[in-house]
Amino acid sequence: MALTHASSGQVINVRPLGSGLPDTKTTALFKSEDLSVLRFVLAAGQQLPAHQMPGEITIQCLEGCLEVTCDGTPKTLHAGEMLFLARQTVHAVKALQAASALVTIALKH
Repeated sequence: MALTHASSGQVINVRPLGSGLPDTKTTALFKSEDLSVLRFVLAAGQQLPAHQMPGEITIQCLEGCLEVTCDGTPKTLHAGEMLFLARQTVHAVKALQAASALVTIALKH
């Protein structure tokens, strides 16, 4: 099944999921030639292993609590906080609590 991405000018709901958090999966909100935006949903304790991306990234915690380890240094993100990662930054993500986050990835560098 193909993913449905938002089109230009379409309003996208990125409010906290609240009680719907456990039943929601990570989704791609849109992808263009230059930019990709996803809503990552992680259960408490769930992890994304260390990796890097060729472009810049922002991770905005919408709800819950995330630990993002950047170049070996852990940073805690609470709801309403955002982290910027320069291109090629090695990072891993762990949900300290069930969480959702808005992740923006620059595809051109």
